[in-house]
Amino acid sequence: MCRAGTTVAPVTRFAALREVLVTRDFRRLYSVRLVGQFADGLVQASLATFVLFSPERQPSAVKVATAFAILLLPYSIIGPFAGVLLDRWRRRNVLVYANFIKALGVVPIVALIAAGNDGALLGIAVLAVLGVGRFVLAGLSASLPHVVQGRDLVTANALSPTSGTIAAAVGAGAGVALRSLVGGGDTGSQFILMLAAVGFVLAGLIAWRIAAAALGPSGERVPDSIIGVILGFVDGLRALARHARPRRAITVVGVHRIALGMLTVDALLLVRNTLNATADADRALTQFAIITAAAASGALVGAVATPWCSRRLGTVTWSSITLIAGGALGGALVLAGAMSVSMPLLLGGAACFGLIGQSVKVCADTEIQLGIADDHLGRVFALFDMIVNAALVLGITLMAASAPASGQAPAMICAAGVLLVVTGAWFFTTRHAKGT
Repeated sequence: MCRAGTTVAPVTRFAALREVLVTRDFRRLYSVRLVGQFADGLVQASLATFVLFSPERQPSAVKVATAFAILLLPYSIIGPFAGVLLDRWRRRNVLVYANFIKALGVVPIVALIAAGNDGALLGIAVLAVLGVGRFVLAGLSASLPHVVQGRDLVTANALSPTSGTIAAAVGAGAGVALRSLVGGGDTGSQFILMLAAVGFVLAGLIAWRIAAAALGPSGERVPDSIIGVILGFVDGLRALARHARPRRAITVVGVHRIALGMLTVDALLLVRNTLNATADADRALTQFAIITAAAASGALVGAVATPWCSRRLGTVTWSSITLIAGGALGGALVLAGAMSVSMPLLLGGAACFGLIGQSVKVCADTEIQLGIADDHLGRVFALFDMIVNAALVLGITLMAASAPASGQAPAMICAAGVLLVVTGAWFFTTRHAKGT
């Protein structure tokens, strides 16, 4: 006889995964996500290689901040309002035509790169493509309950967004590799973009194979309005004002994202302008990818450790420990790595900040789910998403406004580490505080 918790749970998980994957419309919806987000990764790689890692262009901190803001702002501004239209339009049609529009939107980006234009027009063109992409991602999420139901929905929700994020990362990596194979430079960036356009067309054609009415909206509830979305955010703020622990947890994540934004800009400037010669852009891009991978490895450790540690220590205590210990150690490693031009030290610092970020995010999600009533959870999580992205842009802007092109900014690096340590101490000492 098998004991509970030995072989039964894995079998059950695999059985649930099989149940989801045998559903035809889910497979098609899943394919739209994977192909589309892979193409998104190609677009992001093209922007990075053209603006930030091109041998002909030495990026300033302002250019770095602008590039990251273009990548992040659609998620902060457009995302919450996408749902309004998705409750009015047939979502299958949104998935089809939005992908086709993204493919067409790539054409002016290719033309601007061919002309060597890395200014405001390029930023607007990329922002438009990524902004339309928010409708696709929101439409994919809103469509899931129409293709899988019951317990399979939990499996689908766990599988789809995670796989999409991985597909985007793989697309970005493939874009960097393919750019080098076709000779690099601006021509390589244009080649990546044309591949992305093909990917968007393919995603739209896959969506076309789904029945027009299969993904809703079903008409079972009154669609929201733009004013309704704004009022929903106000209501989310009121809910947070009444619940101290979720509010403090969101504050902690926001502070971490400010520090992360600061150090992301610093790392990019270091690898681009200090660790490598200006002409050696490909090596700089490889090193930045390695630093990003180190941060992701730290996040993976945080994802594995946090459930166990938070159950034994509590979410607030575990978050505080990671903020204080990780902020102090990570800040020291990044500072030493920046001033001594040492990649191993920078990698250690990146891993620390990745671990902190994942740990506090998991704990904050738990605090929100436990502390906020179910009928307010959607609004609070939408607000949480906006705060996190805005905090990241704020951190990027702060570093861009103060860091030298070399990235050797000891005062700002120390400030990022101290900010996390102080936040961790505050979070721990207010863990028993009541009310607002």
